[in-house]
Amino acid sequence: MNIPPHLKYTETHEWVKLEEDGTATTGITVHAQELLGDMVFVETPQVGSHLRQKEECAVVESVKAAADVYAPISGEVIKINPELESAPEKINEDAYSAWLYKIKPSNTEEFNSLLDSGEYQKTIENEKH
Repeated sequence: MNIPPHLKYTETHEWVKLEEDGTATTGITVHAQELLGDMVFVETPQVGSHLRQKEECAVVESVKAAADVYAPISGEVIKINPELESAPEKINEDAYSAWLYKIKPSNTEEFNSLLDSGEYQKTIENEKH
Protein backbone atom coordinates (compact mmCIF):
# COMPACT_ATOMS: atom_id res chain seq x y z
CA MET A 1 0.00 0.00 0.00
CA ASN A 2 1.17 3.49 -0.84
CA ILE A 3 1.82 5.43 2.39
CA PRO A 4 4.20 8.32 1.64
CA PRO A 5 6.70 8.78 4.50
CA HIS A 6 6.79 12.61 4.21
CA LEU A 7 3.13 12.98 5.26
CA LYS A 8 1.38 12.68 8.63
CA TYR A 9 -1.84 10.72 9.11
CA THR A 10 -4.91 10.39 11.33
CA GLU A 11 -6.65 7.25 12.54
CA THR A 12 -9.66 8.39 10.52
CA HIS A 13 -7.63 8.21 7.25
CA GLU A 14 -6.79 11.82 6.50
CA TRP A 15 -3.30 12.91 5.49
CA VAL A 16 -1.62 16.26 6.06
CA LYS A 17 1.54 17.81 4.67
CA LEU A 18 3.23 20.78 6.30
CA GLU A 19 4.34 23.16 3.54
CA GLU A 20 7.45 25.35 3.55
CA ASP A 21 5.34 28.51 3.97
CA GLY A 22 3.84 27.17 7.22
CA THR A 23 0.49 26.19 5.73
CA ALA A 24 -0.74 22.59 5.63
CA THR A 25 -2.36 20.65 2.80
CA THR A 26 -4.89 17.91 3.63
CA GLY A 27 -6.73 15.09 1.91
CA ILE A 28 -7.89 11.52 2.36
CA THR A 29 -5.60 8.51 2.10
CA VAL A 30 -5.40 5.84 -0.57
CA HIS A 31 -6.79 3.39 1.98
CA ALA A 32 -9.85 5.60 2.55
CA GLN A 33 -10.60 5.99 -1.15
CA GLU A 34 -10.14 2.24 -1.71
CA LEU A 35 -12.71 1.53 1.02
CA LEU A 36 -15.16 4.04 -0.46
CA GLY A 37 -14.78 3.24 -4.16
CA ASP A 38 -15.49 5.57 -7.06
CA MET A 39 -15.92 9.17 -5.87
CA VAL A 40 -18.95 11.06 -7.16
CA PHE A 41 -19.08 14.17 -4.95
CA VAL A 42 -16.81 16.17 -2.65
CA GLU A 43 -17.94 18.88 -0.24
CA THR A 44 -15.04 20.95 1.09
CA PRO A 45 -15.04 23.41 3.99
CA GLN A 46 -15.51 27.10 3.21
CA VAL A 47 -12.49 29.35 2.81
CA GLY A 48 -12.18 31.46 5.95
CA SER A 49 -13.77 28.90 8.23
CA HIS A 50 -11.93 27.98 11.41
CA LEU A 51 -11.59 24.27 12.08
CA ARG A 52 -10.77 22.43 15.29
CA GLN A 53 -8.72 19.25 15.25
CA LYS A 54 -10.93 16.15 14.81
CA GLU A 55 -13.94 18.28 13.80
CA GLU A 56 -16.05 17.15 10.82
CA CYS A 57 -15.10 19.53 8.04
CA ALA A 58 -15.83 17.91 4.67
CA VAL A 59 -17.73 15.08 3.02
CA VAL A 60 -16.64 12.67 0.32
CA GLU A 61 -19.31 10.67 -1.43
CA SER A 62 -18.78 7.56 -3.50
CA VAL A 63 -21.04 5.15 -5.32
CA LYS A 64 -20.97 3.06 -2.10
CA ALA A 65 -21.30 5.59 0.72
CA ALA A 66 -20.80 9.10 2.03
CA ALA A 67 -18.05 9.65 4.58
CA ASP A 68 -17.20 12.54 6.84
CA VAL A 69 -13.71 13.98 6.67
CA TYR A 70 -12.19 15.24 9.91
CA ALA A 71 -9.72 18.09 10.36
CA PRO A 72 -6.30 16.60 11.15
CA ILE A 73 -5.21 19.90 12.71
CA SER A 74 -6.84 23.15 13.83
CA GLY A 75 -6.63 26.35 11.84
CA GLU A 76 -8.18 28.58 9.19
CA VAL A 77 -9.09 27.22 5.76
CA ILE A 78 -7.21 29.36 3.23
CA LYS A 79 -7.84 27.48 -0.03
CA ILE A 80 -9.94 24.61 -1.37
CA ASN A 81 -9.19 22.38 -4.35
CA PRO A 82 -11.54 23.68 -7.07
CA GLU A 83 -10.88 20.68 -9.36
CA LEU A 84 -12.73 18.30 -7.06
CA GLU A 85 -16.07 20.04 -7.53
CA SER A 86 -16.28 18.96 -11.18
CA ALA A 87 -13.88 15.98 -11.01
CA PRO A 88 -14.16 14.14 -7.66
CA GLU A 89 -12.70 11.03 -9.34
CA LYS A 90 -9.26 12.69 -9.11
CA ILE A 91 -9.17 11.32 -5.54
CA ASN A 92 -9.39 7.79 -6.97
CA GLU A 93 -6.66 8.55 -9.51
CA ASP A 94 -4.18 9.85 -6.92
CA ALA A 95 -5.40 10.46 -3.37
CA TYR A 96 -2.14 12.22 -2.41
CA SER A 97 -2.23 14.85 -5.15
CA ALA A 98 -6.01 15.39 -5.01
CA TRP A 99 -5.91 17.46 -1.83
CA LEU A 100 -9.15 18.76 -0.32
CA TYR A 101 -8.08 22.02 1.32
CA LYS A 102 -5.17 24.05 2.65
CA ILE A 103 -5.15 25.38 6.18
CA LYS A 104 -3.16 27.92 8.16
CA PRO A 105 -2.47 25.93 11.35
CA SER A 106 -3.25 27.57 14.68
CA ASN A 107 -1.31 24.99 16.71
CA THR A 108 1.69 23.31 15.09
CA GLU A 109 2.03 20.93 18.05
CA GLU A 110 -1.07 19.14 16.72
CA PHE A 111 0.89 18.25 13.57
CA ASN A 112 3.60 16.61 15.66
CA SER A 113 0.99 14.45 17.43
CA LEU A 114 -0.24 12.86 14.18
CA LEU A 115 0.75 9.38 13.00
CA ASP A 116 3.83 8.82 10.85
CA SER A 117 3.66 6.39 7.91
CA GLY A 118 4.70 3.38 10.01
CA GLU A 119 2.13 4.11 12.72
CA TYR A 120 -0.55 4.63 10.07
CA GLN A 121 0.35 1.30 8.43
CA LYS A 122 -0.20 -0.41 11.81
CA THR A 123 -3.58 1.34 12.18
CA ILE A 124 -4.70 -0.10 8.82
CA GLU A 125 -3.42 -3.59 9.69
CA ASN A 126 -5.26 -3.49 13.04
CA GLU A 127 -8.53 -2.60 11.27
CA LYS A 128 -8.30 -5.76 9.17
CA HIS A 129 -8.18 -8.03 12.25
